Amino acid sequence: MTSLIVRTVRLTLRELAVDDAPFINQILNTPKFLKYIGDRNVRSDEDAHDFIVNKYISSYQNNGYGLWTVETHEGTAVGICGFVKRDYFDVPDIGFAFLPEHERQGYGYESALASMKYGRETLGFAQVLAITSLNNHASVSLLKKLGFTDDGIIEPQGEELRLFSYSY
Repeated sequence: MTSLIVRTVRLTLRELAVDDAPFINQILNTPKFLKYIGDRNVRSDEDAHDFIVNKYISSYQNNGYGLWTVETHEGTAVGICGFVKRDYFDVPDIGFAFLPEHERQGYGYESALASMKYGRETLGFAQVLAITSLNNHASVSLLKKLGFTDDGIIEPQGEELRLFSYSY
């Protein structure tokens, strides 16, 4: 049984479960995920199962949050959205990714806005960060629409990334 995080007008955000392995295998291997977020070396549903256990479920247990499944109220998984705790940041950063067939339908904004509200009201966040690759214009646009400030370029692990911040 996965935990419900939040419901919006069109979407439900819930914790990922091992049953989501086929969906995670699919989303982690979309061209945009590979280009803008990176290759997670997940090539099968079995790999995805292990990734869910070792990354997502582990984050829920260790941090009290993580990336969540974004699904329509009809139960169709359309993407992931939520928070990541990185070793090189003192505060969480928001992350999101959607299947290509569900892009440009407002799901990113709706789920990120709900996540931000949950972060403030339930998790007690005072600030949230976000990072994008330099040429990920869609994510930059979404972050600006959400009210994030562009804080410039950082190189946390040798890769140039754009850093954004949001203070409540």
